[in-house]
Amino acid sequence: MGVAGGELLIPTIVLLYGIDIKTAGSLSLPVSLPTVLVAFARCSRDGSLSVLRQNLHSATVVVAGSIVGALLSGLLLGVVPDLVLISALAIILLISAVKIARHD
Repeated sequence: MGVAGGELLIPTIVLLYGIDIKTAGSLSLPVSLPTVLVAFARCSRDGSLSVLRQNLHSATVVVAGSIVGALLSGLLLGVVPDLVLISALAIILLISAVKIARHD
């Protein structure tokens, strides 16, 4: 699904269904939630989550960043114009594409 649906789900909703980016961002959560819950249940059963205990500091930083990002983006939702959001999403996708292309 990508990072919060941003790499695949949100652009798909925007481009294929013509829905504005703010609504697409909101729709990505109920679409992604079942997938995340099933993956979490499956990984917790087979012991794959033990890597989190080994990297607790990194996991804590990522979780904290996610919470702060969600709070800030929620506050900015009615303030930032769609064009700015679409441009930011395009830049994030380009950076992701470059990083993936350079990955060994």
